[in-house]
Amino acid sequence: MFSILKARLKQGYRTFAYPDQEPTLPDRFQGRPVLEPSKCAGGCHACEEACPTAALARTGPDLKLDLGQCLFCGACANACPRQAVTFSRDYRLAARTRNDLVLGDRERQAGRRVDEASRRLFGRSLKLRQVSAGGCNACEADLNVLSTPVFDLGRFGIQFVASPRHADGVVITGPVTKNMELALRKTIDAVPTPRLVIAVGACAISGGIYRDHPEARNGADAVTPVDLFVPGCPPHPYTILHGLLALLGRVE
Repeated sequence: MFSILKARLKQGYRTFAYPDQEPTLPDRFQGRPVLEPSKCAGGCHACEEACPTAALARTGPDLKLDLGQCLFCGACANACPRQAVTFSRDYRLAARTRNDLVLGDRERQAGRRVDEASRRLFGRSLKLRQVSAGGCNACEADLNVLSTPVFDLGRFGIQFVASPRHADGVVITGPVTKNMELALRKTIDAVPTPRLVIAVGACAISGGIYRDHPEARNGADAVTPVDLFVPGCPPHPYTILHGLLALLGRVE
């Protein structure tokens, strides 16, 4: 017991100061893409051809990128000879609607908060049941790390629970395979209403690399209405955390 206490004291305070301070992100982190179609050369489609999920589309002078399909692999930026596509350090990627994930000729809307009634219900205590609907465990791992002392999701009143009957909402990862569709529907139905549904990762939003596969449903919104979309492959824990807090009106 004394050795455990000694080790704990030696470790010190490990929880990051977010949201009071901006997070420290790794050098390799690739955040919100920045599109500059004015730099594009006429007839060049190198970025589109490099994208493994067809997230990029160019029609005339317009260049659009669907964050819900984007894997943030950087292949488009590497393929573009004029740097018309680059990646910023902005980790705030979540959105309330599927259309708000499309970058292009209009400014996207950041993750907006739920209505006032939902904020009164979930704003200070939100219990979530996570369902891996065919995921590869990357998004699941980043959700799991939110419960560690480093991020300490519980300090915001948000916790993952074992039973959907104890939950206020469902967090879905994976492309929703046919084998998991019924289990997902039963889990959602078991959560008392009103409830929240959150899709985390490219697979849960659009099917990701499994998009249009005959055994996948191309994401959670094919099964149930979704209240929050968190893009990425996988999304960084801070991207997930910001999305949750923005949904509850805790951050802008």
